[in-house]
Amino acid sequence: MYRQLRICVVIPAFNESAKIAATVSTVPEFVDHIIVVDDASTDDTALATPRSPRVEVVRHGENRGVGGAIATGYRRALELEADVAVVMAGDGQMDPEDLPALLEPIAAGTADYVKGNRFKHPDIWSTMPKSRIVGNIVLSAATRVTSGYTHVFDSQCGYTAIHRRALAAIDLDVLWTRYGYPNDLLSRLFVAGVRVVDVPVRPIYGEHWRSGINFGTAFHPIPWVLLRSWGTRLAAQARKRARG
Repeated sequence: MYRQLRICVVIPAFNESAKIAATVSTVPEFVDHIIVVDDASTDDTALATPRSPRVEVVRHGENRGVGGAIATGYRRALELEADVAVVMAGDGQMDPEDLPALLEPIAAGTADYVKGNRFKHPDIWSTMPKSRIVGNIVLSAATRVTSGYTHVFDSQCGYTAIHRRALAAIDLDVLWTRYGYPNDLLSRLFVAGVRVVDVPVRPIYGEHWRSGINFGTAFHPIPWVLLRSWGTRLAAQARKRARG
């Protein structure tokens, strides 16, 4: 537990057999549950995941995308009656030492959803590939408009923590399931009135770093997701105003 909160770490994983053991082993001891969601990997990700009383592997029969895997983990966290669900990638790109910083605003009662912001960390300019810096700045600026959260940045950072009351306020079944998931989620949290804050997290890019986001996904489907989430938010806000 962390300050009387039951913590569940959700790890979406697709073909991460080489890194999943190291990722799981670095999760802090105060975490109560670790849910590894094997998103229909074609390698031995599930078998390579270390087993312990706090570790559980959920396997998808078919690939649902990173957003779909996270939604599965969120549902399981709610079933386990966790107070907070944290998302950490299966490839070791998220520093476990940053976890308390993500949890602290929720524990203090000042936020319901906390997301990492690598641009607040001094290592960003020397660590993140230059092409990624440009892409993140563009997408973060666009997401500020579409989501309604004009104070958040680094929208593509997946290192997040969410309180169960925020999860209860949104429909997990309608979230975008693939790349662009964080952008869609933010707009739905805004409609639900969820308090969101950014905290600095360390950017990590290993020697063999790879990303599923490329030139193609930058122009499709992420722009479509941004327009979809923007329209969904505006329509929901209009309905609220109409109800008075």
